[in-house]
Amino acid sequence: GYIGGSIFCRLMQRPDFSSFDFRAIVRSAEKGEKLKAFGVTPIIGSHSDIPLMSKAVSEVDMVIATADCDDLQAAEGTLQGLKKRFQDTGKKPIFINTSGTGVLTDNAAGMYPGEVIYDDANPDQIETLPASQPHRPVDLKIVAADKEGYVKTYIILPSTIWNIATGPLFEAGIANPRSIQIPAIVKASIDRGQGGMVGKGVNIWPNVEIHELTDLYNLLFDAVLSPTASASLGHGREGFYFGANEEHKLYDIGKAIAESLVAGGKAKESEPTTFTKEEIDKYFAGSNYLGSNSRCRSTRGRALGWSPKRTTNDMLASIKAEVEAEIKEGRDPASKRL
Repeated sequence: GYIGGSIFCRLMQRPDFSSFDFRAIVRSAEKGEKLKAFGVTPIIGSHSDIPLMSKAVSEVDMVIATADCDDLQAAEGTLQGLKKRFQDTGKKPIFINTSGTGVLTDNAAGMYPGEVIYDDANPDQIETLPASQPHRPVDLKIVAADKEGYVKTYIILPSTIWNIATGPLFEAGIANPRSIQIPAIVKASIDRGQGGMVGKGVNIWPNVEIHELTDLYNLLFDAVLSPTASASLGHGREGFYFGANEEHKLYDIGKAIAESLVAGGKAKESEPTTFTKEEIDKYFAGSNYLGSNSRCRSTRGRALGWSPKRTTNDMLASIKAEVEAEIKEGRDPASKRL
């Protein structure tokens, strides 16, 4: 995947990479075979195969989950395996899960900027989030497992991830180099022949560049393995780490897409317009999710030494390449689940 492949490419750069036994669940036997060349033991199967998942997890000391952050059954299967690992060894295994700042979203539908900013160093504030929020059921299950005492859990919540990923796994055609949110708007905009946005596009989201996001995973990886650092490292209810740098309005993305479409001869107007209800139904399964607000501060990550440098302007500049890639690929405009 986009995130998982990028994280592994980052871990490959570690000087101690060869000292670890890396394993990965892979659906494709062909890709699994290719992974062996990169020092990975492939486990052919699916996250939906809970017995396979639980067994694989019960044999390792750390799990980094980067697949579907709303798959409660997969999370439960993972925790089941980690519990067995603890029972077998007496040592708490590590679970680093990938969630997302979608857990912070509201129903703004692009009509107003949000005012509430969540801080990952404030667990009391995070606990005010209803269980009905996106990603929240899985997050709560994982935090409860940490409280139960058989596992140490850490949850990284990326924001809008941007840029086309690069690295050995992408060059080998094993991992997907494209994100979801921005490409989804690009696809819809190409199909309608004009840049688009939800409502007025004044809602606010944070953003993070994919390769800088992997630095956060690597720093957390270091911290949990260090006897000194891990002793004071927040986990469980204090183990949320927002992967977010600067902020943007949805209009800014729509504008950058519109300008790129004009430059590429795919549109005539350089201003984005509001997606109609019919378009929201067609491209985004009827969801105004992209018009929500999601605002946060990555206090815990920065305390680890995470220092992302890529700005919102850098993100907007990257959209031209996304538009060009989408035109070249000519994919179905109906977006993936967000």
